[in-house]
Amino acid sequence: MTVTEYISSVPAERQATLTTLHEAILANDPTVTPVIKPMMGKEMILYEERCYMKYGLASTKNYMSLHCLPMYMNPSLHSKYADLLPAAKFQKGCINFTDGEALPPAVLTALIAECSSISIADMLEKRKKK
Repeated sequence: MTVTEYISSVPAERQATLTTLHEAILANDPTVTPVIKPMMGKEMILYEERCYMKYGLASTKNYMSLHCLPMYMNPSLHSKYADLLPAAKFQKGCINFTDGEALPPAVLTALIAECSSISIADMLEKRKKK
């Protein structure tokens, strides 16, 4: 399945939001490559940096999710964007939302731009060496 096919398979009212998120990730983080893979029992768009997941986009029954590992590994980044996105529900490493209004494009772009300088692959590879 391609990213386009995945986005086409979600409810019509979510397609524009997922497309906007997908385009924002690709435009603001050149270190990642999108693939469709299962994670947590669901197929989703994973954005991999050297074969390590950095971001994920998912559409579930009740909401959409942006999984963001740089945010998970950086509490100050998590706190900053939780304050900037009050309409979204934050968990440790993901942002859940029901529509695009919860993730304004300017804030999303800033989040991805900040995360782009954080190398998940380097962090994980350093952990393996210990």
